[in-house]
Amino acid sequence: MARPARTKGCICYSFIDRMRDGSSTRGRNGTSGTGALKRCLFFSPFFIRRYTLKPNDQILAEDKHKELFEEIVKKSKVEYHAGGATQNSIKIAQWMIQEPHKVGTFFGCIGKDDKFGGILKQKAEEAHIDAHYYEQEEKPTGTCAACITGDNRSLVANLAAAECYKKDKHLDLEENWELVEKAKVYYIAGFFLTVSLESILKVAKHASDNNKLFCLNLSAPFICQFFKDNLMQVMPYVDVLFGNETEAAAFAKELEFETKDIKEIAKKAQALTKVNKKRERIIVLTQGKDNTAMASDKVETFPVMKIDPKDIVDTNGAGDAFVGGFLSGLVQEKPLVQCVKAAHYAANVIIRRAGCTFPEKPDFK
Repeated sequence: MARPARTKGCICYSFIDRMRDGSSTRGRNGTSGTGALKRCLFFSPFFIRRYTLKPNDQILAEDKHKELFEEIVKKSKVEYHAGGATQNSIKIAQWMIQEPHKVGTFFGCIGKDDKFGGILKQKAEEAHIDAHYYEQEEKPTGTCAACITGDNRSLVANLAAAECYKKDKHLDLEENWELVEKAKVYYIAGFFLTVSLESILKVAKHASDNNKLFCLNLSAPFICQFFKDNLMQVMPYVDVLFGNETEAAAFAKELEFETKDIKEIAKKAQALTKVNKKRERIIVLTQGKDNTAMASDKVETFPVMKIDPKDIVDTNGAGDAFVGGFLSGLVQEKPLVQCVKAAHYAANVIIRRAGCTFPEKPDFK
């Protein structure tokens, strides 16, 4: 992929797994999230039922899932991949852009001097991500079990350090806030609504006050169901909202949209109160193999790239890759249609491989 003439910067905040500043010639994409290490395994439907998991879902680990993690390590050959959701997305965005390196800055939280935290830092460096972790001693780096059955994946997240991010100990530090101020695009996963609402609001208000792009992901149905108040405090600042069909349905139900139609949900979400009137809100809703819906100046649907089912290796990370592809276009100020195409391409590449991994270079045109 040709080096872009000008790239906006972006900072990504997600501070939770499951489940990203520059010179006069290079801006930044900002993302934030707690780093987490993902354990990927293929399981039988019996295993999924035994731990009361759903075939295609994301949940937080409870006491009853402690044995699940132990069983995975003892009885299976585990593949470890650096995650969480936001770090995956910024990694994909950087891969799509290729150069310059460190287009994205990532904030997250890990355990101090622990093995998994070290792996996350190493993987961020290898992916050319400018990662700045809050390292604390209270809890170890978070992990997430990705239990894969056929085309479905069930994610069980042990948040650990992901729950320990502190605004005053990291985001508010002068050297870190300077990175936020230099960024032009911000992306935060909805999972972080469970950890540090005050951090999200500080970044969101900065973006709105300075007419920068603030992006949020619904992330999981339980975010809409159990953290609705936090979500709705942030929504007035959201310029771009991502979600899949199950998350969109939960969002619509909680807000009493009285519709299950994906295009109508996108339209109603777009019409919600917005602080920055200079930008029209964009809603992007995926539906797996079915058309992606996007509301901007109009509501449109876009077909995903075709793939033979036998070529699908792992759908875990497809949503993260979709967002990463979209962000890669957004920070380069590409038309929205091109952003969707980049998103579909990235997701199509990822589901052909185990984990959120990719070849050396993209061949996206």
